[in-house]
Amino acid sequence: MASNQAARGITVLVSHDLQGFRVKMNRLVPMLPVKSMLTSISFYQKLGFSIEEKNDHWGWAMLCFGECRLMVDQSINESPGAPRPTVLYLYPDDIRAYHRKLKENGLEIPDLDITFYGMTEFRLNDPDGNRLWIGQNLSTDA
Repeated sequence: MASNQAARGITVLVSHDLQGFRVKMNRLVPMLPVKSMLTSISFYQKLGFSIEEKNDHWGWAMLCFGECRLMVDQSINESPGAPRPTVLYLYPDDIRAYHRKLKENGLEIPDLDITFYGMTEFRLNDPDGNRLWIGQNLSTDA
């Protein structure tokens, strides 16, 4: 994909200089809080998405459409009658170094945690209350 973009004269930013610290963000995947994972899967399949991974116990699924990914998750919808903000899941190439750098930059962020689904991650809100989950699967990315 990058070579197609380069051929069309589009600049591809592979990594970003974060005040002298270079980090590569591998991907960003929106995680939508949903009332029913199965209803949402059916809807997105009609749009052309397919199931890449699904966990009925969690009420969670990763959907894909070409290079695009979308997570639907009924477990993060703690108050189904109330609106819940979307979660953006960011995947840096080095979670520990990125976590350290964000602390050095003055952000108040929680310690890294290893989740029940195997990600080393931390979570925070942006100034407008949008939820960011930032993590890396160190067992496969190491």
